[in-house]
Order: sequence, then structure tokens, then C-alpha cells
Amino acid sequence: MAIQFKTDLTVIDTATPSYTSFNRHKRIASGSLMVNALAVKHALASDVLSPLLTFCDQTGQVVDIDIRGSDAEMLARLPPERCQLQASESALINSEESGEPRGRGRPKLGVVAREVTLLPRHWDWLAAQPGGASVTLRKLVDEVRRANVDRDRQRRANECAYHFMSTMAGDMAGFEEASRALFANDAAKFRQQTEAWPSDVRDYVRCLAT
Repeated sequence: MAIQFKTDLTVIDTATPSYTSFNRHKRIASGSLMVNALAVKHALASDVLSPLLTFCDQTGQVVDIDIRGSDAEMLARLPPERCQLQASESALINSEESGEPRGRGRPKLGVVAREVTLLPRHWDWLAAQPGGASVTLRKLVDEVRRANVDRDRQRRANECAYHFMSTMAGDMAGFEEASRALFANDAAKFRQQTEAWPSDVRDYVRCLAT
């Protein structure tokens, strides 16, 4: 059963890069990289001594921000707002799948040629399928992806939450038990083990776990 929580945090959009910054255990900004960069820079200008960290909401990983110079100079240096996300599903349509005659030359854009190692019986079976090996393999991969979409989404959410937990809560009481509950998809135990954590850290990691 997938972990589900209700918090005061906005549900994270896995397709749109977004970020959250913390001053020690206090959340100080959420939103675009620009918003977070300005919040971190202004917090440091206020002689804040506690560690300030910015996390990518889609990966749970720390994002480095170069705050040197003026606000405008800092913002100009920011990289494009994207995280290392899983590539979204795209339609790889070629002439074999569309039924159009395939001509000579380069394959259609989007088709990637890579080596696949199979046993002879696998190749024999693929060769006997309508459309040949390439079309059959693509169909099989798409079927498995569709069948496992919920499980894959939960796995990515678990990994994202764990990255954040390891950085922000690795020394907190209940971390080991919370980690085991996270990967076991035991929502009740995960909630129990994180309940005593600082509220902003607790709410954010629960949001990531969804």
C-alpha cells in the first residue's frame, strides 16, 4: 500500500522542477529556484549561522547555489530550472509501428539503437513476432511500464524522501525505523517514527514520501 499523507504543503508536481530551502530545521522558502536563492541569500545577509540548505523537491537532493555578488548577478548565474528527473514517457513512433514503408537512411528522431543481449531462444521467438524484434521489444517494455507505473512512482518517492532524510534527519531519533518503514510502505509506522521530528522537516519528508 502506498504511503499517503495530508500536510499543509502543496502537493509536489513531479514534472515541474521546484525547490525548498531550510535554515537548520525551519523551512524558509518553497517554489522556484529563484525564490529559494533569494531567500537563502537574504537569510545569510542577516548573519544567520545555522546551515542553510536547498533541496530539489523532485529528487530530495541538495542543490548548490552560488550567492556571490548582487541579487541580479546571483540570479543570472542560476542554471536552468530542471532536476535530474526520470525521462517522461514519449511515443517512439517509427515506420514499422505506423505501417509506413521504411526507407534507407537514419532512423526517425527518438529511436535509440543500443545493444541487447538475449539467448538464442529469445531471438527465435522475437523473430517470429509480427513486426520483428524491435517492435515486439518496445511493446513489451511499454506493457511492463504501464503495469508497474504505481510501483515505480512509489519507489521514486521513497528514494526522494530518503535522500532528504539522510541529510536532515540522519541523527534524529527514529531515523533507522522510519527508513525501514518508508521502504516497506508502512505509512502508520513512518508517521509514528517521524512524529517527534521538527514540524517543517516532518511535514516535508511526509510530502516527499507521497
